[in-house]
Amino acid sequence: NKGEVKGYSIKYGNIVDSSNEVIDEVLVSFFIAPKSYTGEDMIEFQCHGGAKVARSVLDLLLAQPECRLAEPGEFTFRAFVNGKMDLVQSEAVAELIESDNEMAMKIASRQLDGLLSRLFKDLREKLIFCLSECESRLDFPEENLDWDEELPEKIAGAVQQVRKLLDSAGRGEILRNGVKTVIAGKPNAGKSSLLNFLLGYERAIVTDIAGTTRDSLEESVVIRDIPVRLIDTAGLRENAGEIEKIGIERSYKYLDEAQVVFWMLDASAGDAADLLEYKSVHNKVIAVWNKCDLLEKNAVLPELPVKTVKISVLHGDGLEELCDAFEEAVWGMDERGNEAEFAVNARHATLLKEVEGLLGEAIINCMGHEFELAAVQLQLAVRNLGFITGETADVDILGEIFSRFCIGK
Repeated sequence: NKGEVKGYSIKYGNIVDSSNEVIDEVLVSFFIAPKSYTGEDMIEFQCHGGAKVARSVLDLLLAQPECRLAEPGEFTFRAFVNGKMDLVQSEAVAELIESDNEMAMKIASRQLDGLLSRLFKDLREKLIFCLSECESRLDFPEENLDWDEELPEKIAGAVQQVRKLLDSAGRGEILRNGVKTVIAGKPNAGKSSLLNFLLGYERAIVTDIAGTTRDSLEESVVIRDIPVRLIDTAGLRENAGEIEKIGIERSYKYLDEAQVVFWMLDASAGDAADLLEYKSVHNKVIAVWNKCDLLEKNAVLPELPVKTVKISVLHGDGLEELCDAFEEAVWGMDERGNEAEFAVNARHATLLKEVEGLLGEAIINCMGHEFELAAVQLQLAVRNLGFITGETADVDILGEIFSRFCIGK
């Protein structure tokens, strides 16, 4: 009974089945509304380890007519509805659960703590002030009130805030979805060896026989706290068999889709013709001279028009320099070593781009004393920010967002 327990209290007891047989000894935590995750009365069972025990307790609970499994994201949805968090924080719950690297985890934690929500709130308040200024000019056109003559500048300042938020979208996309990175080059250049080295285990078969890798292999790894979708491709060559040709066709397809390319070159052969011929990837390629341990002491390798790194996968030489080059290719020189405080997601970015366009038009209209038009644009911008935080979001948007949760949480 609710009246018999206090919030934030824990009780010890046994879970028993219909035949009074003990299933498990448990601790039960009680949370009384509104001081709970959802803002409602809640209890949490702490069972002993093991999926079987937890499943048995859950099955017993679900056998009760008043119990059911939570829908995906239902606990967080209830927290949102009950005002425990806004929509930006709700999205952070799913991102925190799904984070697979430290940087993504930290950003999601800050977002859950309200950092990004506060930025949106501050921006929205500034736009509401600008909107009230426009509307007061419309309501009292004949009055000689103390108008704010710097209204266009204030809106321009809001535009700068929007752009700062948008600048974080690329980083957010990378941290949430990973960088599609392709390992390409001729057969026997060391592509599969590099894949195995970066993964830390033998994923790809490595032999001296050209064409050993006939199809692409894709694995996930974290390099310098950057999530990476690493793809080892079939070696690129002309005289390949029919099956190998299919793999090579896929290699070119992956090259076109890649965000970063490690183009493996055999330093002992000193030939980079294959890289120079395939110019369409030069804006995202890192040339990797492998087998540098086989070079003569004063050997000179050809100059290449792309970022170049010399390594020996066999001996582990130059791999740190390769990771440096990769980090620079992903973040750029200005971002290296700087930890982002926040990162907007794709939904936020789409709405913010609309806000940016609306504010640009509002500035022009304010400068032309077209305050009625400016007011409409500012109203739409404020509404869009409400869509981001959930203040003006409709049921369909909420349903789509919370359906992405993989679990009831």
